[in-house]
Amino acid sequence: MKKLYMSVLSMCTIIGICAQEVLWQKDIKSNTQDFLSQVTTTIDQQYLITGSSIQTSKPQTEGNKQNNGYDFHLVKIDQQGKEIWEKYFSGNNHDFLSASVATQEGGFLLAGTSYSGKGLDKKDESKGGSDIWLIRINEFGDELWQKTLGTSSDEEARSVIQTTDLGFFVAGNVQNSARGYGSKDVLIIKLDKNGKELSQLIMGGKGLDEVEKMIPTKDGGALLGVYSRSSVVPGKTSNVPSTEVGNTSDGQHFTTVKKSTNNEGEGDYWIIKLSKDGKVEWEKNYGGNGDDHLRTLALTSNGYIIGGESRSERSGNKTVGIEEGTDLWLISLNERGEEIWQKSYNLKNRDVLMGMSVLHSADDKSSKGILLGGYTQAEGRIESDDETFWMLYLNQDGNEQWRKYVKGREKKKEERLSDIKLNRDGSIILAGTSAEELGKENWKIVKLGDSQIDKLIEKQEIKIYPNPVTDYAYVETGFDFKEAEITLYDMGGRQLQTLNTKNKITKINTQNLIQGAYLVVVKTDTNKTANAKLIKK
Repeated sequence: MKKLYMSVLSMCTIIGICAQEVLWQKDIKSNTQDFLSQVTTTIDQQYLITGSSIQTSKPQTEGNKQNNGYDFHLVKIDQQGKEIWEKYFSGNNHDFLSASVATQEGGFLLAGTSYSGKGLDKKDESKGGSDIWLIRINEFGDELWQKTLGTSSDEEARSVIQTTDLGFFVAGNVQNSARGYGSKDVLIIKLDKNGKELSQLIMGGKGLDEVEKMIPTKDGGALLGVYSRSSVVPGKTSNVPSTEVGNTSDGQHFTTVKKSTNNEGEGDYWIIKLSKDGKVEWEKNYGGNGDDHLRTLALTSNGYIIGGESRSERSGNKTVGIEEGTDLWLISLNERGEEIWQKSYNLKNRDVLMGMSVLHSADDKSSKGILLGGYTQAEGRIESDDETFWMLYLNQDGNEQWRKYVKGREKKKEERLSDIKLNRDGSIILAGTSAEELGKENWKIVKLGDSQIDKLIEKQEIKIYPNPVTDYAYVETGFDFKEAEITLYDMGGRQLQTLNTKNKITKINTQNLIQGAYLVVVKTDTNKTANAKLIKK
């Protein structure tokens, strides 16, 4: 159980210093049991809250029958926590929204698991069992396109990313597939920016493999983190990739790859590096003699951080032990998948990792440290500090620098933490659900300011991205202000555009600019001025 305890957040009394403050809180009321899956941060630091809900006033289906299933549920809020819009996407059965990604063009791609056939918002028939339902929307929540992907087997979506070519990788699982190897295999689908399916990849061993996380890599590929409970398929030559190529019934190209390494224990970390074309470049399996559950991945300046929880003593290829119950286990790899270090951390009893962020230098060329967030849960007993939220800060070598705890004053409400995000300005977003009563779960979003983290963030006075730019650019201001004026000049000093803003990150339209160099000037109400060059390509 992942307790949130955000409504009270008595941080000063817990950690002894007022290092944190609640900047704002957003409550999204519900009369049903809702599921919050993710907070997606846009390039201009707005937030899309996504999950699954049963609408209390549902649209009528054909035949005047009420659809009482779960729908995709989206709420977009701005940097101050004010709601911009709310949307539902409905099928005629249960549809669960599990992942989303903010696109470079300003919109989002939604990925979920659908049990619905054609009807209401769903435009494609079911492929059989459960399918992957993708919906591409613009920044206003309007649908651009949608796809239903699947076979007669059961497919589910777990993660989605956008790659450097503006296309997408969708990762999930397929159960008992005729093309698979175990009870549950990994499924990766490559799409172009318009949703055209380019390839499918099925990976697995003899057993169960579940996708937990996927992140984009610098070379346009992807890194996949899998919780693996599978062994090498009989007849497989160990450590030699075994690949089969074919076509699906609708003519799509697919590849199947057998897992090349055996598990060390009950459950292991399985890490897979994909090229930009969706081909397997390397894979690694890490584990001890117990159960090790991979949760999340992060990109560093020279490789990757793999994070999760471990019940294993020092055994297998796990070189660190545990202190009590379940400890955090982090592995640092370089870009070739070679191990740099392993570390273990104990907070108390059963520690669960919910989020991980790498702090980078202002020019994004080096990594400074790693911020972990999660909760601790007592096992087999009830304690006064049971299910306390914590933050742990490490340097780039994985050595602990500090930790802090956050807990509430009471436990009358069932409050669960679903997602944690570290913002570029050092603030933190906590997202979860709070049950006023059984079966009625409200979504709760809290933005925290943390002075200790704020000091770790290297900030430029002004930063423009992407740069060079095509249609839109974002201007990020590094110093504090209440109001600012952003002015765009050509290199001859002619004023082209002026915007007033209260936000640290502001979107500007560059569609009508001709190719060349321009100057962006920011002036604040605190008498600070900064400027930077913008290149229109």
